[in-house]
Amino acid sequence: QVTLVESGGGLVQAGGSLRLSCAASGGTFSRYAMGWFRQAAGKEREFVAAISWSGGTTNYADSVKGRFTISRDNAKNTVYMQMNILKPEDTAVYYCARRNNPLLAAISYESGYNYWGQGTQVTVSS
Repeated sequence: QVTLVESGGGLVQAGGSLRLSCAASGGTFSRYAMGWFRQAAGKEREFVAAISWSGGTTNYADSVKGRFTISRDNAKNTVYMQMNILKPEDTAVYYCARRNNPLLAAISYESGYNYWGQGTQVTVSS
């Protein structure tokens, strides 16, 4: 059974930074691309960033390019997202997710991920 646990969310002022972590257990973490998604209140969940199984390829939503950086440490079974220059519109619950099959690309479609964490709240005040 695969379990994903996010941490690192919180309340921050606009312009500040946060670093999210997602610790995985079960399965072979290093063989799977990972993604971050977010869901703001009253809105649908949306793609934020993804990283390939090796870490060599990353993919970002246009809204976070240049501000967020996704990375992973396969020795620690953990994926990270460094979020800088945060804006009030970044306020959301952030979820990490694992691709449904090994060695596949770091895509932006939810349907390509079949394991999800419980989410961590990020609130950016203006």
